[in-house]
Amino acid sequence: MDMNMLELLKTRFLENSVRHPGLAWDTVEGRLREHPETLAVLQRMEESGGEPDVLETDPGSGELIFCDCSKESPAGRRSLCYDEAALMSRKKNPPAGSAAKQAQEMGVEFMTEQIYRKLQSCGEFDLKTSSWIRTPEEIRKLGGALFCERRYGTVFTFHNGADSYYSVRGWRGMLRV
Repeated sequence: MDMNMLELLKTRFLENSVRHPGLAWDTVEGRLREHPETLAVLQRMEESGGEPDVLETDPGSGELIFCDCSKESPAGRRSLCYDEAALMSRKKNPPAGSAAKQAQEMGVEFMTEQIYRKLQSCGEFDLKTSSWIRTPEEIRKLGGALFCERRYGTVFTFHNGADSYYSVRGWRGMLRV
């Protein structure tokens, strides 16, 4: 078990209690010790600029939901189209890769709109960037994808072609433990 990562997570957890009221660090540490493989995933989230922290406990499953809590969309995960299908369909000036493939390789899933809005209720995120989020299949089948950002004191959910990419658009992930 990576004790340095565990200490980093503990410090972040204790410094940001507004994100997880009523949740004790002992509970989180116990869950991580039960599932030590998740520390490697959290480490990858950290290395790409995500600053993972616990955001909530899933009321249905009891799982802890860790997600990227960096102020802006993680720097190591920008300038990517939404998924591999979008990447393959882009004929001119394709990006270096896709957000979906990067998330899969990292071992996380895209943040949902619900979790994104929960994160935004704990502070102000994506004031200069935007983040791809999980897109419903019916939208994706039509060529679109969703992203979110905060502007003018408001959280917005927008759409774009899944093959688009911008230097200020990245993606945020979540991990259930």
